[in-house]
Amino acid sequence: MTEKISSAEAMKLEDKYGAHNYHPLPVVLSKGRGAKVWDAEGKEYFDFLSAYSAVNQGHCHPKIVNALIDQAQTLTLTSRAFYNDALGPYEKFITSFFGYDKVLPMNTGAEADETALKLCRRWAYDKKGIPADQAKIIVCADNFHGRTITIVSMSTDPESKAGFGPYTPGFIIIPYNDLNALEKALEDPNIAGFLVEPIQGEAGVVVPDEGYLKKAYDLCKAKNVLFIADEVQTGIARTGKLLACDHEGVHPDILILGKALSGGAYPVSAVLASDEIMLTIKPGQHGSTFGGNPIAARVAVAALQVVQEEKLAERAEKLGIIFREAMRNIPSKMVGLVRGKGLLNAVVINPKNGKTAMDVCLKMAENGVLAKPTHDHIIRFAPPLVISEEELSQAIELIEKSILSFE
Repeated sequence: MTEKISSAEAMKLEDKYGAHNYHPLPVVLSKGRGAKVWDAEGKEYFDFLSAYSAVNQGHCHPKIVNALIDQAQTLTLTSRAFYNDALGPYEKFITSFFGYDKVLPMNTGAEADETALKLCRRWAYDKKGIPADQAKIIVCADNFHGRTITIVSMSTDPESKAGFGPYTPGFIIIPYNDLNALEKALEDPNIAGFLVEPIQGEAGVVVPDEGYLKKAYDLCKAKNVLFIADEVQTGIARTGKLLACDHEGVHPDILILGKALSGGAYPVSAVLASDEIMLTIKPGQHGSTFGGNPIAARVAVAALQVVQEEKLAERAEKLGIIFREAMRNIPSKMVGLVRGKGLLNAVVINPKNGKTAMDVCLKMAENGVLAKPTHDHIIRFAPPLVISEEELSQAIELIEKSILSFE
């Protein structure tokens, strides 16, 4: 076993030997179970970030962990140069689970987004008849789809984008939640797809107007444009439905999944589409050494079964209503707008006496609740969906105590 080290030593080692591409809260976690985590000194916390919604099924869910261990002791990796006996059953399971013809397995959310972009462009040339190298994809301002060069090329966040040019062409950026802007952009005959987050997570859990997704989908259909949903963060029961698009009965042409597809146990992502779209990519044109490996396949099946068996979407819907109501009732002017769906929520923090969202998060950590600010003035709250109503109530008390400490 790895020798236990103190929190101070762990942070010192990361600072000295690791790239400085993250700015974590000063908490060093060493254990997790369900909705709770513990630091290196044994202090207990409620996890209200869930690894950015990757741990929807809770930390170290026994069914998922057992699937991982069992497969890891049998066969870990073959590459796609050969078949393996875990991938086919997984592909059958996930396509049936979400209602698609085909799946292309990858590892990370960013890889899945890149895969969707390639599929969309290839479909545009082979099926829609857009001239070579002329395909354009509409995206939304304040999006977050990952941090590859191509993905930051369509970002409007200076922190993600600045200093990494030259950028990949072929993207049209329009305001989020603006159907008029979408309709105007769709007038270009070379538009191949519209890539959108059903709820913008990294932007601060920005929920669009009711009906936006369905109307956007219909506008795309009228122009023979692919509707591509990035559900890496909003999918897998997080918002109170299996997919956030389900709230409006929208079935995306291309569906992008990641994070909780493995319950946080292993990097697993997936892109789902119809035969017409998926089969435009031929052997040698796209792939991944680890994508579709036996461990990933077994883990993903177990993770999705947990969502179904434990009715996590229904739990998220019920507990989300309780959480938002409790946040709105905190008697503090620091609490601004409260928004979200299911257990993906955000509270806008109004600065007070120089204290900001980061100060609130540090105080919450001190009191035993872990969350992280986004865009300086917003706190995202996304606990594992297995959290009990009693645990949620305890965490709410600690959050309120933390905010009221600044009064």
